[in-house]
Amino acid sequence: MEEQKLNILKEILGDSFRSGHEYLFYCPYCRHHKKKFSVNIKNGAKCWVCDTSTPNLRRIVRKFGNYNHLIEWDKYDGREDITEFDNLFAKEEPVQRQFLKLPDEFVSLANKNLSLTSLPARKYLNKRGITRQDIVRWKIGYCTSGNYAGRVIIPSFDENGDLSYFIARAYDNSWKKYMNPPVPKDVVFNELYLDWQDDMILTEGVFDTIVAGPNSVPVLGSTLRESSRLFQKIVRNDTPIYLAFDKDAHKKELRIIEKFLSYGIEVHKIDTEGFQDVGEMTKEEFNKRKEDSVFINNDNYLLYQANFM
Repeated sequence: MEEQKLNILKEILGDSFRSGHEYLFYCPYCRHHKKKFSVNIKNGAKCWVCDTSTPNLRRIVRKFGNYNHLIEWDKYDGREDITEFDNLFAKEEPVQRQFLKLPDEFVSLANKNLSLTSLPARKYLNKRGITRQDIVRWKIGYCTSGNYAGRVIIPSFDENGDLSYFIARAYDNSWKKYMNPPVPKDVVFNELYLDWQDDMILTEGVFDTIVAGPNSVPVLGSTLRESSRLFQKIVRNDTPIYLAFDKDAHKKELRIIEKFLSYGIEVHKIDTEGFQDVGEMTKEEFNKRKEDSVFINNDNYLLYQANFM
């Protein structure tokens, strides 16, 4: 099996030479003129020039090989034939556009000249570590009257740029923290800004997603069902996933990991221990924890699962 996998990598990366238990190729990322991309068939790969690394060689095959390379690799990796993925979710109904608009009382906090009425909302966001740059990027606003009075509004835009949903979080002492629009929430939050070909971070809530940064998306629910648009998009695009759920959501997290692994999705777990949720972290702390994330595959899933039983 190791020899067959090595042959696939040679078709994709070119010739290599052996050094102990590793094979050295030209790096497909930085294109250095020397063979500095070190590959261990069992443990992954690392470039000693640009420092790019991955514990999952399938990522290299997926990114730089062709469809046939991936089919062949999955055969030796014990995965289901990915040609079957063409038939997944074949009965998906066309997405019916939700006619939604922001509250009439919505005021953008991205405006340069803000009135004093914006001060409580800005103080709340500042307390949560949300910067001016975040406000502009996420197009955050607020309401001081109407059904959503005393709430910050975080809108979501679909792949066409149309409003698909919004989160309304109280910044005053309202007994009800969240009051969201009366439309189905089976949406991919801010899909307009997502790159399905890059690593994607899944969080529980929108404020967690703001901390997690670009290419992150909230699940917006108690779980992630196979019938959901988010799950189906991830599987169709074979998107590598980093999970960053609250420390008390291990059971939910395990179910999601198991589902992703059954579809051959690359999964990494980000440790959130020591914090109630990602939203309590600084961006620097989160990025460090992402770098230290644990790669989970079928081989180590049972051990990971046992740690939380």
